[in-house]
Amino acid sequence: MSKEQEQERAKGVMEVKKYRTPDGIPADIVMFTLTRQERKASTKSLPRFDLKVMLIRRRSWPFAGAWALPGGFCQEDESLYETARRELKEETGVDGHHLEYLGVYSKPGRDPRGWIISHAFFALVEEWVIEKRQAADDAQEVGLFPVREALDELQLAFDHREILQDAYLRIQQQMLHTTIAKQFLPPHFTLGELYQVIQTVVPDFAELNFIRKITSTRSRQGILEEVRDEDGKPMLSNQYSQRPAQLYRFTDFTPQLSIYT
Repeated sequence: MSKEQEQERAKGVMEVKKYRTPDGIPADIVMFTLTRQERKASTKSLPRFDLKVMLIRRRSWPFAGAWALPGGFCQEDESLYETARRELKEETGVDGHHLEYLGVYSKPGRDPRGWIISHAFFALVEEWVIEKRQAADDAQEVGLFPVREALDELQLAFDHREILQDAYLRIQQQMLHTTIAKQFLPPHFTLGELYQVIQTVVPDFAELNFIRKITSTRSRQGILEEVRDEDGKPMLSNQYSQRPAQLYRFTDFTPQLSIYT
């Protein structure tokens, strides 16, 4: 390295020291799941679905005893995505699954411990995985709450109510504009199950011509395909209905939809 390069490097180091870095950069995760409860009825019917969020009761200051989103601080040798996946595993026992970036939260005073900028993620996890969850050593208790109850009735730590509200709006948007519903469904499902999943996440969703639109509208063709057996015969299910219903599955096709068409 030449003398000029050494001088430039030293100057750069001095410039960096002028700027204060945050006291910490955590990754907070909003983890959603869809629970189901069988209905007590004389005739077969779809189970009752409920969108829930996992929260952890904090053990120590700040907000000791309050419910909060799972998460933790990013380490120097990992990316924020790696932090989110690590914390999801450490604090809840859940590994992998659908994880997306939500946004950054940096409002001054959001954390009494100092200048702490949080990056939020949301995860979609199957119900059977949640049943095996375990609280981490630094977590007092793990709870699963209906989203509306968590937003309207619980005292959430930090700005986690805002993060949860944003994540809820995000998955509602994605439920109507993407195939994210597949995260909450078995590989093979009926159109009745698909409709109920959408309506559970987006309560005001109502489409009387749902079956016709999802199976025959040109812009949506190819999203789903009928499930057939080895002989090419349609596979049916009467698990939730008196009459056998056709089973479907999602394909890998992603439609290019526009608000202008």
